[in-house]
Order: sequence, then C-alpha cells, then structure tokens
Amino acid sequence: MSSRGEHHTVQLSVLLDRESASEKISGPDILYGEANQSKKGEDFTLIKMGQPRVPGDEGSSFSVFAIFDGHNGSQAAIFSKEHLLDNILAAIPPDLDRDDWVAALPRALVAGFVKTDKDFLEMGKNSGTTVTFVIIEGWIITAASVGDSRCIFESAEGDIYYLSADHRLECNEEERIRITSRGGEVGRLNTGGGAEIGPIRCWPGGLCLSRSIGDMDTGPLIVPVPHVKQVKMSSGGGRLIISSDGVWDALSAEKAFECCQGMPPEAAAAQVVKAAIEPKGIRDDTTCIVIDILPREKPAAPLPQPKRQTKRVLKSMFKKKTSESTSQTDKYNVEPDIVEELYEEESAMLSERLDTKYPLCNMFRLFTCAICQVDMKPGEGISIHAESPNPENSRPWDGPFLCSSCQEKKESMEGKRGVPRYNSDSD
Repeated sequence: MSSRGEHHTVQLSVLLDRESASEKISGPDILYGEANQSKKGEDFTLIKMGQPRVPGDEGSSFSVFAIFDGHNGSQAAIFSKEHLLDNILAAIPPDLDRDDWVAALPRALVAGFVKTDKDFLEMGKNSGTTVTFVIIEGWIITAASVGDSRCIFESAEGDIYYLSADHRLECNEEERIRITSRGGEVGRLNTGGGAEIGPIRCWPGGLCLSRSIGDMDTGPLIVPVPHVKQVKMSSGGGRLIISSDGVWDALSAEKAFECCQGMPPEAAAAQVVKAAIEPKGIRDDTTCIVIDILPREKPAAPLPQPKRQTKRVLKSMFKKKTSESTSQTDKYNVEPDIVEELYEEESAMLSERLDTKYPLCNMFRLFTCAICQVDMKPGEGISIHAESPNPENSRPWDGPFLCSSCQEKKESMEGKRGVPRYNSDSD
C-alpha cells in the first residue's frame, strides 16, 4: 500500500507466522462508537464484538462492523443486516486453521454478498441497499463494499487508506464502461427539452450506483459482487471510520479524521456526523461508526498520535494491487511499521471473484454450491470454469461449483443473458 515503486506483496502465511512468533505482539484492543442522524430511516448498522472463529474458543475471536444504507425502502437493508454475516460464514469451510480462515475471507465475502442478494430478490421486493462490511481478526482488516458508503483507515503513522471502493457512476469510469459494454445505458435524467439534470444513472431503473444488494427493477447490470480489500495493520494500530454517503457528500477523508482527532470513539462518531450536517442541515440519513484498534500496552486515547509536521499521504481509492512477489522472507522477519496490503480485488465478474489465487486444502467442497451452500448430487454442479472464453483455460472438472440456480444468476450478472435479475412476482 506504499507507492508503486516501494510496494511489496508479502505472503499471508509469512505475516501471520511472524505475528504469532513474536512474544511482543498480541491481539489489539478494539473500541468503537456510533452515531446517526436520520431523515428517511433507511440506514442500519451491525456491530458484533468477539465472535468466535472456532466455536467455544474465546481466543479465536473476530469482530464485525457494517453499515447498510437502504434506498427505495428499508427492506433490503434490514434483510442484509439479518442474513449477510451468516451467509459469509457459511461459505467458509469448517475446520480451517487461522491462516486459511483469514485467507478464505475474501472469497467468502463475495459468496455471502451474492447469496444475500439472490435470496432477497426471490422475495420480489424492489428495495436496494449499499453495504460496507468489515471483519477485524487480530491485526488483519478485511473490508467488502458495494455502493457509496465508505471505510477509511488512518494508521498510527498518519497515513490515510481507502479500504472500500465507490460504486457511484458519477465518479467511477470503470463501472460506466462495464455497464455500457454489456448493453446498458448510462446518462443523466433528460427533462424532455434536451437538458440533462442530476447525477449519472444506469438505465433501466435510474440507479446512480453500479453495485448494490437488491434493486430487482434495475436489471442484471447492477451487481452485488463487492470490492474486497484486506490489509495488515502495523503494530501501532489505527482508527477506522465507516460512514454512509451522508458523511462523504459533505466531508473529505482528511476532514473526517481531523474533526474528531483525539476524541474517544463514541464522541468522535458524533462529531463526524455533526460536522457533516452542520453546513447545510440534514439532507440524508447520516451514519458513522468509529473504531480504534490499539496495542494493548498503549492507552486508548488520544488516537491517532500527534503527527510530525509533514503532509499526510492520502492513498488512492482505486489503487491496483501489483502481482509482484518475493521469496526473500528474511527481510520480513521484523515487525513492520507500515500498513501492508494482502489482497485487493475489484472485478465485478463473479467467476473471477470465486476463483482462488491461493492454495487451500479443502477450499471448495465438490458437492456444495459455492454461493447458496445447497448440497448437490455428484455431477449436478456446474464449474465456474466450464464456459471460459479461452478454451485453453477451460477446466469444467475443477471447482468451485454452482447449482443451476446460482449459475443462472452468474450468467445474468455477467451479461450473458438479457433477462432481469429475478422474475419473482411482487407481493
């Protein structure tokens, strides 16, 4: 996550082994606070602390923080809050050790988002929701996002990192290209006299976002496949801010951190919301969660530590992870003092996101759908590699496998069929 010339990809197993081998480094303390000013009542949060990765083992815990910003009603946001975490965890094979569990999170997040979307659309509701979903396990942060809520991180060293991507069509050219290349239309609302007003939207449906959960009426081009980013913090920890677009429409990342510097998390969250709505009043649901991730031997406040008189570095939202790797593990034997990127993937193609780039034993259960987790008979599953555009890469015998329903969902999302995302009758 440093500049391109300085960036190094480090194997996850190396990082985790180094952490566990160091007697000086223990799991962090996590403190949080949340605040909200409601206008439409469509923002919801999910906070779960100390969730056991291994049932009955309190030492294997992780924490979850999420914001669901609904639109066209609150049904999709409420449904996602109630079911998304369970769907993510169901996509992780049982009995994985910690290294493999953490490495499996990105694929499981993709599967969980898509299953939640699929299940909600079967209810025939037109509501939709953005989601920013964060799992903290030890010093590892894994964030998944669809829509325009954001998660940003300020390290103890004073750098600011975007852990989410913004899927608002107005500012994301890649998503506009993706939609138009598959036959969709992108443009502003035409008033009839030739004048165009408002933000750039996708048609049909008129949604200004390119990814969400729900939104049955928008067709297959609005997808639930999340951007996923995984980083390892330095041992100094840092502060996370997760907020709905009511905050980011008014504040930059730097302003959000500056306005609450030195405050404990609960006061900080309230201050961010206050700073966002003060200039023009409340125009949208405005929700903020502030999380301090602290070394246990250090006091809880103030965080972040005072900076040297140098300009902070704002990391690019759309920075691509390089494929560079190194076998010189000796150079990583000391605890780093910077945030290190472990994984980042932005692709909206479900087949690409379900594939794996890391070797994991029993990663794919051959007779279980990789999305909905339904058990299948031998031979029923359809490999995600079965329809590879490159015949040389076609591996129809190789997993992961999808059931026929989820295969149809994948084809619809990837623009292979001009059909709605679901044809369920509305209630």
